[in-house]
Amino acid sequence: MSNDVLVERRGHVLLIGLNRPEKLNAFTPNLIRELSAAYTLLAADKELRCGVLWAQGTDFTAGLDMPAIIHEFPKAIFKPFIPRGMIDPFGVSTAPCPKPVVTAVQGRCYTLGIELMLCNQISVVSANAKFNQYEVSRGLFPFGGGTVRWPQSVGVNNAYRYMLTGDWFDAQEAYRLGLAQEIVPEGQQLERAIALAEKIAEQAPLGVQAILRSTRLAQAKGSEAALGKIKRQILRIFLTKDVRRGIAAFKAKTTAKFEGD
Repeated sequence: MSNDVLVERRGHVLLIGLNRPEKLNAFTPNLIRELSAAYTLLAADKELRCGVLWAQGTDFTAGLDMPAIIHEFPKAIFKPFIPRGMIDPFGVSTAPCPKPVVTAVQGRCYTLGIELMLCNQISVVSANAKFNQYEVSRGLFPFGGGTVRWPQSVGVNNAYRYMLTGDWFDAQEAYRLGLAQEIVPEGQQLERAIALAEKIAEQAPLGVQAILRSTRLAQAKGSEAALGKIKRQILRIFLTKDVRRGIAAFKAKTTAKFEGD
């Protein structure tokens, strides 16, 4: 373990930090593996309910570390960077993380950084953030799920606008597109992301995970497929103790303390 990713527990929240600031947090095979390990921990640990993805230094990530990784791609077809049984943070090679992640973005956020934002649930961006989906300028394409999630998130033509040109855009444009959900003053993105994650962690964990499952099913297979599973999901949720806790708190006009059972 090279410490390319920092992991810190804060109650029910797991902080996951990209830690190659001297290299603009650009992705290497090892960084991808360590990020996968952190997401796998978040998914597996019952005490953890939400994650926060952030980055050390002035930039979120410059994307792929081309010199470090370009010769590894042919090998990855036979021996993937992400070990079998672990969560793919980009949700491409394996099922995505079943728990929500809030992204805190500052400075440059290029290519794979945008694709992580699209795969996660909420993004808080610093006012100084700048974005670029420039794979096409390198002879590549957004292989971290961008060609799938960009159109779903911002509309097909808006996605084409930046994927086909490789042009950069700023925080206001990211917000207008719906890529970012909040813009905060420079340096406040992590604090705000943690606050949102803690708020999510206060909700019923099984309900939060059901929201993710249902939404992802609708995105993957259409609304009819998702609606066909609604009754089963409702029944499953109504049989949990947390529903009784929620109803009791509602009647007593107090805040429910959910246990995830």
